Amino acid sequence: MFTQADLDRLEQHGITLRQANEQMQRFKTGFPVLDIVAPAAVGKNKGIRHITREQQEGYITLWQNYLAAGHTVTKFVPASGAASRMFKDLYQYLETGSETPAIREFLDRKADFAFGDQLVDKEGQEAVRYLLEELHYGDMPKGVLPFHRYKDGARTPVEEHMVEGVLYATTREADGQHCRLHFTVSEQHMPLFRKTVADALPKLQKKYGVLFDITFSTQSPKTDTLAANPDGTPFRQADGSLLFRPGGHGALIDNLNAIDSDIIFLKNIDNVVPDRLKRDTVRYKQVLAGVLIEEQERVFNLLRSGQLSQDERARLSRPIRVCGVVKNTGEPGGGPFIVREKDGSISYQILESTQVPDPQLLARSTHFNPVDLVCAVRDVNGHKYNLPDYVDPDTGFISRKSKDGKELLAMELPGLWNGAMAGWNTLFVEVPVSTFNPVKTVNDLLRKEHQPR
Repeated sequence: MFTQADLDRLEQHGITLRQANEQMQRFKTGFPVLDIVAPAAVGKNKGIRHITREQQEGYITLWQNYLAAGHTVTKFVPASGAASRMFKDLYQYLETGSETPAIREFLDRKADFAFGDQLVDKEGQEAVRYLLEELHYGDMPKGVLPFHRYKDGARTPVEEHMVEGVLYATTREADGQHCRLHFTVSEQHMPLFRKTVADALPKLQKKYGVLFDITFSTQSPKTDTLAANPDGTPFRQADGSLLFRPGGHGALIDNLNAIDSDIIFLKNIDNVVPDRLKRDTVRYKQVLAGVLIEEQERVFNLLRSGQLSQDERARLSRPIRVCGVVKNTGEPGGGPFIVREKDGSISYQILESTQVPDPQLLARSTHFNPVDLVCAVRDVNGHKYNLPDYVDPDTGFISRKSKDGKELLAMELPGLWNGAMAGWNTLFVEVPVSTFNPVKTVNDLLRKEHQPR
């Protein structure tokens, strides 16, 4: 199946022959279907907790006391995606010249964008071409694009995440207040991210009186997966070489595993709002963290009690995550479900829609996943868990794509907050939709949630 040239390419990617053969076998056998009991819902034994206003205050105090006690906290933000899909409508407009409602809104309100001052003297396709081809916005990652306008200039999502981190994840240390953030970025965009942070640091550190510790990592090539032909044989490019594709965000479990912190917040790069709307986000981040601290202490007390069986200890000795979930509003994507495991036990899992083949189950789902997680990654003795040990390799999925006009099968690794965390102990907590304001298309920046007022 594989030539010597193939073996050389596999070695360059850090993929063994055994791993390559296992991937090709997956294309033929597929992934097993999960035994889904029901969508999680609010209510006793239904999986999702509703936290009352009075309870929220207690959890916020619990979290603030935890921060004051000198624990380490990091905010982890997957940020490697390019913004090309964000400008899909604009690219189509350059090709066809057709002014759809979305294009008309973009052109009529171009001054309302945080980057609008660069387009004021341009109209129609000239304005769009300047944005995409001269400013290269379509080739840049979302994280470094101007999202929100302030009196002292525009802010990028990277800067908004820095400000957010100050408001709920600042720790007290000997030399002052610290705020730690980690961004996963693509290799080619690393200079852009470093420059964005370097430009923002002096102003934000002075404004908030904190020291930012910003780190970056890239997705390892060894997490790439092979592409296959529809018959399950290796897909080959025009020159006969194998095609490798990124394994999806599930590959970032290794990056997450490298973070040396007691608590890790996880949130997508494009889900940010201006300062005037950050109150709900900050409040519920603290609530989720307080719930996590309470649960961790409960687990640790049980483990220290000496009254558990070996099996009970094994079930509790796992990383813990609290996942904020939002009531369904028609947004695409996965959600919280109750799953029966192979040993008959029940677990709470975030599933993508592709993992739920029964449309009736999807229709009954009341909440979706906004990617709003708080994670506890140390055991009762303070040692870091090895997070890849808790990945369920049977929860990847295969999709149909194309390359150079040829159909292919692509494999994605178990998603970061899906199968990559399948072995974690999970709690779902309802959070308001006001905490979920992603930017999927450029016109989303025209919504009131992303405007100055």
